[in-house]
Amino acid sequence: MGVDCLFCRIVAGEIPATIVRETATTLAFRDIDPKAPTHVLVIPKEHYVDVATLAQGDPTLAGELLNTAALVAEEEGLTVDGFRLMFNTGPYGGQEVFHVHAHLLGGAPLGPMLCR
Repeated sequence: MGVDCLFCRIVAGEIPATIVRETATTLAFRDIDPKAPTHVLVIPKEHYVDVATLAQGDPTLAGELLNTAALVAEEEGLTVDGFRLMFNTGPYGGQEVFHVHAHLLGGAPLGPMLCR
């Protein structure tokens, strides 16, 4: 775990978060600055910088992360109307916390994928 990593500190219980689902390997919690009515972050408990590093380093864990996101989407009632699952990777991709995390967004029409 990264000593200065915000999400590692949430996993360690040093920083509070509103947890919506936890497994042995993943954690899902509400975003503190939601961009949609439902905005949940889904992370692996183990530190990986981004989704590419996770996919190459531990494909099984990457699958567990996607499974957790799918279960949370179902529990949050997002599967009927749809949802967006988004990974920001690197500075150009808008990544702000360098611990891989999926943004699970839904609960309203989300509009275009990118702003121009």
